[in-house]
Amino acid sequence: MAMKILVADNISERALELLQAERSFAVVNLPGKAGASLADEIRDADALVVRSATKVTAQLLEHAERLRAIGLAGVGVDNVDLDAATKKGIVVMNTPGGNAVAVAEHAVALMLALVRRIPQADSALKQGRWEKKKLMGTELRAKTIGLIGLGKIGMEVARLAQAFQMEVIAHDPYVSSLMAREQNVRLVALEELLKASDFISVHASATPETHHLLNTQTLALAKPGVRIVNCARGELIHEEDLLQALESGQVAGAALDVFENEPPKDFRLAAHPNVIATPHIAGSTEEAQEIVGVRIAEQVRDYLLQGVARNAVNMPTISPEEYKKLEPYIQLGEKLGAFVAQIAPGRLEEIHISYDGGLAELNTHLVKNAVLKGILNCVLSEQANLVNAGTLAQARGVEVTELRSAHRAAFSNSLGIALRTETDSASVLGMLGLRGELRILGINDIDVEAPLRGVILFIRNQDVPGVIGRVGTLLGDRNINIANFALGRSQKAAEAIGLVNVDNPIPEAVLTEIRAIPAVRVARVVSIE
Repeated sequence: MAMKILVADNISERALELLQAERSFAVVNLPGKAGASLADEIRDADALVVRSATKVTAQLLEHAERLRAIGLAGVGVDNVDLDAATKKGIVVMNTPGGNAVAVAEHAVALMLALVRRIPQADSALKQGRWEKKKLMGTELRAKTIGLIGLGKIGMEVARLAQAFQMEVIAHDPYVSSLMAREQNVRLVALEELLKASDFISVHASATPETHHLLNTQTLALAKPGVRIVNCARGELIHEEDLLQALESGQVAGAALDVFENEPPKDFRLAAHPNVIATPHIAGSTEEAQEIVGVRIAEQVRDYLLQGVARNAVNMPTISPEEYKKLEPYIQLGEKLGAFVAQIAPGRLEEIHISYDGGLAELNTHLVKNAVLKGILNCVLSEQANLVNAGTLAQARGVEVTELRSAHRAAFSNSLGIALRTETDSASVLGMLGLRGELRILGINDIDVEAPLRGVILFIRNQDVPGVIGRVGTLLGDRNINIANFALGRSQKAAEAIGLVNVDNPIPEAVLTEIRAIPAVRVARVVSIE
């Protein structure tokens, strides 16, 4: 019986021909089939190919009785319910990097347009004005470009910028220094990048940490007259703050392909004379659309015929029984990874994962990737998940090691993570508690037990009297309710670790006061969603 491939959105003719060339496939091209219903056609489909238009919801997947793979001709997966697909054992694949060259070329084109004032020159000449003397330009040569984000697109921009003899620096906490050096890129702190760059090109993903990354405060640190390019996500820049910086001259010009609201509700920024604006077209080239269409057709074909899943963005095919057994440990791994990453910030170099007791006897591949997902997911342009997290860590030069021990009864079903960065290190041990509650058992080889959820104040201090009382008083005076206060002590190091679960966010001002306590060595707020 032929395998049914349902193509729900328009893809390139070459991609369709590739699927149709396989004799064991029956390809149904929904855009070319009048009166066809997606909900009806998906019932007996083995694979679904979509772009961004079709919404693959949990309700739609309820109609899918045979679906094994969903292929997205593009990078974003916002239109697919990944959890629903995962629970049904459906592999979801996308085509990361397919438009990297297109986006990078657009970013460089915008930089050239800014410095050579091409839009102004074109507009004046079309209006019959010959303004040669007014339109003095600037060269890219010998200028410094600062890349915020050094993923596939950032690397491609670096390569193009170097062809213009530009110095390239970058800020990306999760790319190794060695890998950056191999590309002749110098990794720096964000503050140094802001102060040193003639151009800033943004290529980070939109996360809570990067939301409004460029704002009044950060723009004030930038070199006066800096030019800014954003072909990534509109949420990375506070648009009103950028507008004020353009008015003051702190920012000489900006080129924007993305906006917080698309299309913008407020056109003041796009209409500013020192701004070049394009309608989110950086990745829209014939070549990019051809590439992503052909790639996803190849990936779907290879998965159905050979079981090879490339660029999967969720769990590979497993039975519902296996998923049910692994799911709580997957949650533990992701949250424990997020916890340890937040108490040991810095550029990652090594991650060590240990599985104890019954957990060591399970297939821990997905648990490992859940740990990596928790550590990596907040900063990557490619979304880290249960399948691609290992590949993303490897691509950034992060060494990952694993250890299993099935006979340590004292640590039955526990999971340990040790993380080393260029400037710090930390370890954490966790397990499933009663009724599946996620719990921390220890940090840095100090026994301390606390719930792994919500907002947690992490404190490392000298083991002297009065610290707990002063911290509790400070929080109480600020109306921050303490849900749980756990303390662990190391007699050998005369050090203590405190974990304070609180019901309210802890403002930076309160954290500063806690850090000012003489015995406190480290105080950080950790958020576990």
